[in-house]
Amino acid sequence: MLLFGGSGQLGTEIRRRWSDVQIVAPSSSEVNIEDADAVARALDAASPDLVVNCAAFHNVDRCEVEPERAFAVNALAVDRIAALCDERGCAFMTISTDYVFDGETNRPYVESDAPHPISVYGTSKLAGELLVLRRRSRTFVVRTCGVYGIRASSSKGHTFIDRVLAKAAAGEEIRIVDDVIASPTYAGHLAQALQQIARSGSYGLYHACAAGPVSWYDFAAEALRQHGVEYPLTAIHGAEWKAGARRPAFSALESQKLHALGIDIPPWQQGIHDYLRDRVVFA
Repeated sequence: MLLFGGSGQLGTEIRRRWSDVQIVAPSSSEVNIEDADAVARALDAASPDLVVNCAAFHNVDRCEVEPERAFAVNALAVDRIAALCDERGCAFMTISTDYVFDGETNRPYVESDAPHPISVYGTSKLAGELLVLRRRSRTFVVRTCGVYGIRASSSKGHTFIDRVLAKAAAGEEIRIVDDVIASPTYAGHLAQALQQIARSGSYGLYHACAAGPVSWYDFAAEALRQHGVEYPLTAIHGAEWKAGARRPAFSALESQKLHALGIDIPPWQQGIHDYLRDRVVFA
């Protein structure tokens, strides 16, 4: 398998958990996915059965001021990789996002729901989805939500859980939105599900995220509880959280097609538990 974005939160877990797969994971300095020639050379050198793309321009606020780059990385580069995979007869998997939806709902989105992004980031990721899926080839497009892992995020630094625990340890006020609902997903669990999807041979669009929608306030409270810390949280409304890009207020996803394949991702509470365990084991 040829893996792009292998040093990120999800890519790190794929390399760790797909233990029975030979993985080639060039760094971004070795292969820039915007460089079609470099990608082609990497494909020819590795001769993979599967290419997985975890690389993205995912700083949501920066995408608002750098839309050209957002579309270059999240849409055009992804389409070129898919085309190169088609030419060589290998399968392709790319990771997308819950931000393709507008959040104007009160139930988790399923794969058949019509997307309606409200940010440049979400629009660029949807463009990438559509460009890839139009090929009707051996392609998996997998949307996920709120991914966190042992390796720090390149755009956000430490995980949401670690920031909450650090603030509690420092005695600082912790202000968390209580009216933004998502499906925070542990990268370790997602990596395992992706391997099952790849082995299914059932190509197309999937949602893959932790079971059960939750507010970020309740997610933070559960992380503190599982860590054995009693600490007050201050609930705030999403409108009070100033950001450069709009976020969907409800972007939880339902992994409907995964369930049909008999693939289950553990609930978000188990994700917190396993993350807290693994960050000690793999630190």
